[in-house]
Amino acid sequence: MKVDFIKGNGLAPAVIQDYQSGEAYMLGYMNEASLQKTYETGFVHFWSRSRQKLWMKGEESGNKLKVKEIYSDCDTDSLLIKVALIGHNVCHTGNKSCFFTKIGGEK
Repeated sequence: MKVDFIKGNGLAPAVIQDYQSGEAYMLGYMNEASLQKTYETGFVHFWSRSRQKLWMKGEESGNKLKVKEIYSDCDTDSLLIKVALIGHNVCHTGNKSCFFTKIGGEK
């Protein structure tokens, strides 16, 4: 299946999730080259919007994301990548997940 990168001006959001626990780790953006590199290596690669370059998650920290499964959404313009975390955390802040700041809840 092809991913529709056109809708996102060459990028598709990719939700990264632990393949066993279901915990959401992070959201990144992929282009065709980063998705291809992910397939080739088995480790998640992204396109950095700020640095304008391809990068592998964990290339500096050592906290890598080993791909287990890749899914596309029904519109084929977003990805869900289920991974095994090789290391201790995903977030650059030192937290396991990037989703640690609660901003709302039940009313």
